Amino acid sequence: MRGAFTYLRRLLLASIACVLGAAALVYVVDPLQLFRSSPRAFYSDDTRVQNAGLIRSQSFDTAFMGTSLAIHFRQSHIDRVLGVHSLKLAMTGSNSRQQSFVLEQAIDRGARRVIWEMDDFIFVDAADIEADPYFSVDLYRRTVKGIASYLFSAAMAKESAFTLVRSIPPLREPLSRAAPYLPVKFALADVDDIYALPQDYDAARDYNAQKTLASFAYITAPSRSRFLGEGYGYEAMVRHFEQDAFGLAARHPDVTFDIYFPPYSILQFVAMRDASPETLKIVTDLTAHIAQRLTQLPNVRLHDFRAIKAVTHDLSNYGDVIHHSPVVDAKVLQWLASGEYRVDARHPTASLDELKAQVEAYRVPQ
Repeated sequence: MRGAFTYLRRLLLASIACVLGAAALVYVVDPLQLFRSSPRAFYSDDTRVQNAGLIRSQSFDTAFMGTSLAIHFRQSHIDRVLGVHSLKLAMTGSNSRQQSFVLEQAIDRGARRVIWEMDDFIFVDAADIEADPYFSVDLYRRTVKGIASYLFSAAMAKESAFTLVRSIPPLREPLSRAAPYLPVKFALADVDDIYALPQDYDAARDYNAQKTLASFAYITAPSRSRFLGEGYGYEAMVRHFEQDAFGLAARHPDVTFDIYFPPYSILQFVAMRDASPETLKIVTDLTAHIAQRLTQLPNVRLHDFRAIKAVTHDLSNYGDVIHHSPVVDAKVLQWLASGEYRVDARHPTASLDELKAQVEAYRVPQ
């Protein structure tokens, strides 16, 4: 009996030692760079987690935010075209609660300009940021709970161990090359590569008219068309816009906000026109409200790229009805730099009215 008790005590002490050792490893290696920046750091495409470390470890004057429509931009390209020192914080599938929270953290860390790709669907009703099961506000705030979840994470211990092994000179090059193919998250050697397409990427393979039309046929099929309006409710979306977007810009009058409506293909709106007209009305009413409200703020410049017919009607620019190619990414930065499509506060719905006319007149090619 006494021997069993001694064995259990030793097992418990060994377990505690292992847990504390793993936590110490995470603290020393700090793969997320939550405590200190590192010139040998590697980065992850898990942006909801990675952003917490980027905000702490990187120097920047501009925060770049958006969804999957903004995820493939490179910081170096943003900096070169717009003359800024940017930090890309875009998160695929993110909502306005998540985006506003992350931007608030970036502003607190010194961002004086925000470039914000604003989709209508980010304002769909969702959990409050404090109750969001897919987002750790404590990690960003570095509360005791957040730090503990980081230090005592088995996944972070694994990443730390791999980073430590990869730092051994003879292993550095082969493991760095192999990292993207291994079950580790922190595999990117350059912050510029976070969710960016390779420099030699063949855009024509994934962005072409055939894929765009196939996507249109898929989402407008009778068995699936109801999903076009899933989560869309005008009152809730206006409420989230007021809290998360207008409220953020109004609270920070010393920060310049360049907000833009992305250039969806015309088929996104035509799909709603043909299969879910009530959703189209919600979208147009919501964006009219957004345009009227944002143009009231002196620190906001609103840009609307949705009615640029030469781009949005060229279906070869898209991989589905909304996601545009890297060629259009480059155009977006040029448009932002020139201010060519900035919304006039005297006529805040002019570009929306032009889009409505285009949608009404458009006929889907066979």
